[in-house]
This record gives sequence, C-alpha cells and structure tokens, in this order.
Amino acid sequence: MRQVAILGIGQTKIDEHWDYSLRELAGLAALEALQDAGLQRVDSLFVGNMLSGMVSGQNQLGTLVADWVGLRGVEATKIEAACGSGAAAFRSALIAVASGEVETALVVGVEKMTDKAGHDVTSALATAADADYEVEQGVSFVGLNALIMRRYMHEYGWQHSDFAAFSINAHANAVHNPNARLQFAISAEDYSKAGMVASPINLLDASPIGDGAAAAVVVPAERVAGTPLRPRILVAGSGAATDTLAVHSRRRPLFLDAAQASAKQVYAQSGLGPADLDLFELHDAFSIMAALSLEACGFAEPGQGPRLALDHAISPKGPLPICTRGGLKARGHPVGATGMYQIVEVVQQLRGECGENQVAGARVGMAQNIGGSGATVITHILKSG
Repeated sequence: MRQVAILGIGQTKIDEHWDYSLRELAGLAALEALQDAGLQRVDSLFVGNMLSGMVSGQNQLGTLVADWVGLRGVEATKIEAACGSGAAAFRSALIAVASGEVETALVVGVEKMTDKAGHDVTSALATAADADYEVEQGVSFVGLNALIMRRYMHEYGWQHSDFAAFSINAHANAVHNPNARLQFAISAEDYSKAGMVASPINLLDASPIGDGAAAAVVVPAERVAGTPLRPRILVAGSGAATDTLAVHSRRRPLFLDAAQASAKQVYAQSGLGPADLDLFELHDAFSIMAALSLEACGFAEPGQGPRLALDHAISPKGPLPICTRGGLKARGHPVGATGMYQIVEVVQQLRGECGENQVAGARVGMAQNIGGSGATVITHILKSG
C-alpha cells in the first residue's frame, strides 16, 4: 500500500444557506479543494452524505456533484455511515489511492439540513438509531444521548455543571473561525441557564445542525513536495470499527468500544500514541460524547473525561487541544459533512493556518468521526512531514 498525502482542502461556512442548493454547496468546497491542490481533474470522487434522500429528495450525489464541478465521466460514489459519512468517504478515497487503483481522488462531505421543518430533520436523524428497538419506542437521537449522560453522571458522580467546560472551550475557539456557525463565546452562567432539550442535555450541550460542505484532494505521497511555508500532510493512520446500533445491546453502554478499536488501529499503523498527538478533533455532537471519546482514545480513565476539561487541558494552549475550530458544538454539525470538516481543520492546524486558534508547533493531529451514538467510528491520524 502506498503512503497517501492530502494535497488540497476546501470548505464553506456552516449556516442556513438558503441561496445554495445541495450541489452548489458541494461544488463550492470541491472547487476550492481542487484549486488549493492545483488540479483541474481527478480520477475518482467520493461524496459523504447522510440525509440527501430524506431531506433534499436527492440521491445519486456522486454523479450529481461530479457533473456540477466539471468531472463528468469520472468514477463517483456516495458513501453513507450516518454522522460518520464524511470520514467514511475519506477512508474510501484513501484506500483507493493507497492501493494504486486510483491516482487522485476528491472527497466531499456535504449536508443541507435547514430546508425542512425541525421535526422532519429530527426524524431523519433518528434513522441513525435502531429503527426496531429504539426509534419505534419513541426515543429521539438526543434522547438516547441524554440517557447515556444521565447514567454516566449517576455511575461516576459528576454534576451537570461539570460538563460546561467542553462547551465553553468549543465556543471560545469558534470565535476565531470564520466558517463556524456559532461565532460567540459563552460562560458557565450561560451554560447553567440554557434551555433543557432532553434532561440532562440542554441547548449548550448539543451541537447545532446546519448546511455546509468540506473537501480534500488525496494523492500518493510521492507526488507532494512539502515546503517550509506549506508542509506535506501525510495520512499516518486510518481505522474504522463498529458497535451495536442499539445502545442497550452494548457490552459497555458507557464506553465507546468502536472508538477505542479504531483508535488502536491508527496508533498501531502510525507508530504513535496519545502522548504524541498535538491536537484531537473529536466528535462532540453532545458534551457527553466529548468525555466518552477522550476516555476511549486513551486520554483519560473511564469516568474521568470531564476532568480534562475542568483542568483546562483541552484549550489550544493546553496539553491536549480539542475542537480547535469550534468542534461540532460551535463550528456546527452538518452531519454527513462533519467528518470532512474535521480532516480539513487538522490540515489547517498542521499547515499553521489557524490564526488565533493555532496550536503552537502542531505536527500530528487526530480526527475521529462517529456515526450514530457510537455505532460507527472512523479515526485518522495526520502528520506533517
């Protein structure tokens, strides 16, 4: 297998994009990535998306986007893995290029979520859960995460206020990200007064939906010559794992076994471990998921994830920066695109392009994208070199 590099990246702001269609959003990010890579054409296109059929009434996104951006005729495929669709598409492109079957690949994660009423989007998101044993019983996706968070607080003795630092960090970082949806800071008082969604999850525990697209161009590493001003970005590891779709069927409902498994894969592939990472773009769809991800990936013991946030370890100047561009919580969570936003943001950090949010000396970053409530987890480690 060949080593693979990321040659170009692109993204749109996450917002309510009333003036852009699904294909136009994807096209904006895709064309920016191609321009950044200095390419006009690629061999294959992989599109990560979850909701296009249910929310936009459009499938066949591979062909749709290929035609729109001037790539008519290339191999083009839509990849779906719920909220993990973006990283799943990236991994598909990575495998294609690493195998030698494909020389250049473009990956686009795109989602348009604000054209439908909220209850319709909630129903569509619920398809990431078990239709027979969870959705049929009336539980929503946020409801599932609320049950997990309530049990976690009971088992480990945490108070709801102990999770505030995750949201405060995410919002502080989003202030300096022009592509973030919620570009404002929040305080502990704001967190405590936020409206309840599904107890104990309140509005400031939950990530906002939105419309957006992010993209990357993947090529063999030997095609990329790094410079001091723009280092070569290599994919050092890629791992994927699954757990049961239904939370109640899991061996450990309060531990993300699939996150741990996929993280172990990338640690083994890259020869790196938790202590070697300069930043971690984790999947903080809800604040409880931030804690669980930190524990599963080896940064904290089970039940101790909130301690890292309370000890200010997760800020851009801390020993383990997370959500450095706002994370899902404040950058926004256009579900099928989220995994690609994470990849793009790690690349920006390794290139030194993050301004006020820049992690000093960043050379190694990890991105972890989760589909469902921990059912599908895809992890990547990128490094400059």
